Amino acid sequence: MDMVRLNITLPADLAHQLNELVGSRKKSGFITETLRQRIEKIQNEQMQRLMEKGYKARKAESLAITKEFEPGDLEGWDEY
Repeated sequence: MDMVRLNITLPADLAHQLNELVGSRKKSGFITETLRQRIEKIQNEQMQRLMEKGYKARKAESLAITKEFEPGDLEGWDEY
């Protein structure tokens, strides 16, 4: 895996907590995993919004198809 060195700035209290939590030699791994999780969450949220938009756009078409096939779907069922 290709690696890139970054120089980032963090609030002092956050940097201190990070160092206490994972130690000075494991910060890169911790930050990498945390970023992966956060990026995946953002991408999933974006996909969810796109799917909702698509479903809403197709709602009228889906209802029309359902209405068109409704008589066939009910065919053979006993009347209540």
